[in-house]
Amino acid sequence: MLYVDLHSHSNVSDGMLPPREVVARAAERGCRLFALTDHDDLRGLAAAAEEARARGLRFVNGVEISVSWRKHTLHIVGLDIDPDNPVLNAGLASLREGRDGRAVRMAEALAEAGIPDTLAGARRFADNPEMIGRAHFARHLIERGVAKDMKAVFKRYLARGKPGYVAHDWASLADAVGWIRAAGGIAVIAHPGRYEFGKQTMLELIAEFKAAGGQGIEVVSGSHGPDDYARFAQLAREHGLLASVGSDYHATGEGAREPGVMPDLPHGCDPVWRDWQAVAELGGPA
Repeated sequence: MLYVDLHSHSNVSDGMLPPREVVARAAERGCRLFALTDHDDLRGLAAAAEEARARGLRFVNGVEISVSWRKHTLHIVGLDIDPDNPVLNAGLASLREGRDGRAVRMAEALAEAGIPDTLAGARRFADNPEMIGRAHFARHLIERGVAKDMKAVFKRYLARGKPGYVAHDWASLADAVGWIRAAGGIAVIAHPGRYEFGKQTMLELIAEFKAAGGQGIEVVSGSHGPDDYARFAQLAREHGLLASVGSDYHATGEGAREPGVMPDLPHGCDPVWRDWQAVAELGGPA
């Protein structure tokens, strides 16, 4: 097992635990290299870094940026970023501004589907009011008994084409990668196995991503199985992309892995952390 986790969420975005508790949970499982990557928001990084220092855990500043690409919503993770960079902060602020209006439209769509009064319930699950999103609606719908778990509620109501899904214009791929690069970070395609398009479209995405300055892809993800590990490891090798690893942890019991420990990268992958200062001190996978 690999004691590295470079994709996780706190209640600053759509996770359930405060940043310190996410880090503590990873550290208790033996993690040695960890990134907090909240959606479109950096405000949990200082507390997470402080907790990591107290526990002797190598911490990486991160973010996950929402992207509209063609007809798809994608996510691009930024790793080893400068959280004070003004270009990145301005870009993320522009994304957060649109979330409340989207939430209102989602509640209206769910009401039309026969599930009224969901907005207040969703907001109750959102510790950061600027970051209300589908996961908060999902938790409210589960609490109401509309669906039994996250997988069911997304499949029935919140995925693209379902009654509660509302399309939204996020950052462009070039902008998201550009903000990350401006902040000194490495841009990584998050959980590529979740995107519902074919091989040719994936190759076109990789080409555009690399042309914009993107450098990595999540090979091992909490959303992937062993076949995905092999598939994306091959794509990483073929296209010169660095390989990343992340649990995509949001909350215990919501389907993803616990934070901090992930399966090994397949043989021949070039890890995204290969050149990071002090990683050699881990005595682990470098």
